[in-house]
Amino acid sequence: MCRCFSFTESKNWCYRSAFARSGLQSTVTDLQDGTHMHCWVPKHPNHSKPNLLLIHGLGANAMWQWGHLVPHLTPHFNLYIPDLVFFGDSHTTRPDRTESFQAECVFRVMEAQSVRKLSLVGLSYGGFVGYSLAAQYGDFVEKVVICGGGVSMEEKDLSEGNFFRVSDLEEATKILVPQTPQMLKKLMGFTFFRPLLLGLLPSFFLSDFIHPTLIIWGEHDQVFPLELAHRLKRHLGDNAELVVIKNSGHVFFVEKPKEFYKHLKSFLLDPHPNLIKHTSMAQNHN
Repeated sequence: MCRCFSFTESKNWCYRSAFARSGLQSTVTDLQDGTHMHCWVPKHPNHSKPNLLLIHGLGANAMWQWGHLVPHLTPHFNLYIPDLVFFGDSHTTRPDRTESFQAECVFRVMEAQSVRKLSLVGLSYGGFVGYSLAAQYGDFVEKVVICGGGVSMEEKDLSEGNFFRVSDLEEATKILVPQTPQMLKKLMGFTFFRPLLLGLLPSFFLSDFIHPTLIIWGEHDQVFPLELAHRLKRHLGDNAELVVIKNSGHVFFVEKPKEFYKHLKSFLLDPHPNLIKHTSMAQNHN
């Protein structure tokens, strides 16, 4: 009997093949507490390369968000790409749902892989996890890149409707973790700058944070609006650089991948990043 075609499984197969060709292998780490973490790791780590942790945002799994960048990054870095708990092939029986718990799980996987130092990039929700990881395990993390992750958001931003176009935390959760095609469409409406993309779909540790940090944001981000990026930059001061990707939304890494990669590579590979640069100067480079 012929099996039905699955677009999702087909795409997963393509990404798995691409990751394998890039020198990565799939691993699952048992954390011995009811938690199992899936992570893509180098088959043969090159100790002359820096280690880079890529933390995905909300979505099916890590491959879907990092697949297009992996071939460009593997020549320069030892890549570690986990599925966060509750995504992809990572799961737990523990009741904890916080980004602090996610950060702890990722750290324990890196320990199991004998990683002692790394830089990290966090997309959207992954920015929350990455920020928490750097705050909890400061000596372990070298450089941090926060991409559209509203870590400076306060509860009043939702309740007062200052930024997010929903006024209720429960409603925000429903949008950011969509359970229906309708809610997925709504999320995509917030996520992309150009609404026509909807047609493609079927029916504060802040003051103590001392890591060199690159903040990258989409100019028209409607999930975590640009003001949150400026707020984070103000909190982090001269230790952070803000780059705004013009004419893009929350998923600027999909809409403007070449520009995203350019800034990422420059910051992570420059041994002496110029973090005194003002926000306006960073924007003028785009």
